[in-house]
Amino acid sequence: MELPDWVPEGLDVNVPNAARMYDYALGGYHNFAIDREFVEKAESAMPGAKLLGHTNRAFLGRAVQWLAKAGIRQFLDIGSGIPTLGNVHEVAQEAAPDARVVYVDIDPVAVEHSRAILADNSRAVAIEGDLRRPREILYHPDVVGLLDFAQPVAVLTIAVLHFVSDDDDPAGIVGEIRDALVSGSFLAMSHGTPVHDERGTIQSMYRQTTTPLHLRTADQIEALLAGLEIVEPGVVPVSDWHPDPAGTTVPAHPGVLAAVARKP
Repeated sequence: MELPDWVPEGLDVNVPNAARMYDYALGGYHNFAIDREFVEKAESAMPGAKLLGHTNRAFLGRAVQWLAKAGIRQFLDIGSGIPTLGNVHEVAQEAAPDARVVYVDIDPVAVEHSRAILADNSRAVAIEGDLRRPREILYHPDVVGLLDFAQPVAVLTIAVLHFVSDDDDPAGIVGEIRDALVSGSFLAMSHGTPVHDERGTIQSMYRQTTTPLHLRTADQIEALLAGLEIVEPGVVPVSDWHPDPAGTTVPAHPGVLAAVARKP
């Protein structure tokens, strides 16, 4: 198979990939047949699954706008995915032109495309990194070169911690990030929950991918934010977190929960 020129050398395109599947769900084109087939199978097993990408993306935009209004000018987006419409730097810098953004992803396609669209943006960079090794992210030269951790930072973990197994200690990962932040910083999170997957169908399907799913309940998600003050309205479905007052329709789906928390 002849691969498009945006595919990094050595990339395995025969296994579904979370970043490319999300890209497809959002209407992007940096994905392969194997990714599209997986998303369509997930949609058949759990109708509405494709809408989750749009619902989750809408939450990200609202959260970034909310954080900018709260005075945040520094954003660290871990698990940022392949760039599409409504990227963090676009939303943040529209609200506050001096906002600075660092994108982090484990997927080389996501990182390369992020770097391409940021080539002329001196206030945003993209690096390759693994959330399971947070120190390597927090102390990466490009991160500390752009972000000042002596000032508040908003860390975004949007639809990424459900790819971290309990064996990898997600609470410890979040705790290490929390401890690196100063008072007044925030952590925003969205996370899959098993409300519509009681039989484990979707989790079983994701075991065929490079990123198995580890869905968690609202109580478990809240526990990940220990030591932080969860702002209103708490841990809620993504569509219910500060809905757009303009009345923009966002598909309701309780399969992904969201929260934003502040470091006291």
